[in-house]
Amino acid sequence: MTKVIATLIAGLFATAAFAQTPAPATTKAEAKEAKTAAKAEAKETKAEIKAEAKTAKVEADAKKDVAVAKAEEKADKADAHAKAAKTKTKAHAKAEKAETTPAPVASK
Repeated sequence: MTKVIATLIAGLFATAAFAQTPAPATTKAEAKEAKTAAKAEAKETKAEIKAEAKTAKVEADAKKDVAVAKAEEKADKADAHAKAAKTKTKAHAKAEKAETTPAPVASK
């Protein structure tokens, strides 16, 4: 009888030792879940980076457009000043010509 009791006690200890080890199926599931979560996080990060890049590109294009518009405005302003100077020069030349040329005398 003592042998039977000793065997039962040894069986209980062995069962308790095996019950404490984690189940391998749970570990695989957890690893798969962690891998899926990591992939999802990487996708999300990639999407955020793409969105930031698009925003930066749009901002750069807008700044470029503003710079081009300012350059065109300066060129237009310079053209207007040149045209005004040319017109003033012509007007002064006409005025000098009119002053130097005597007015025709009207005969009756």
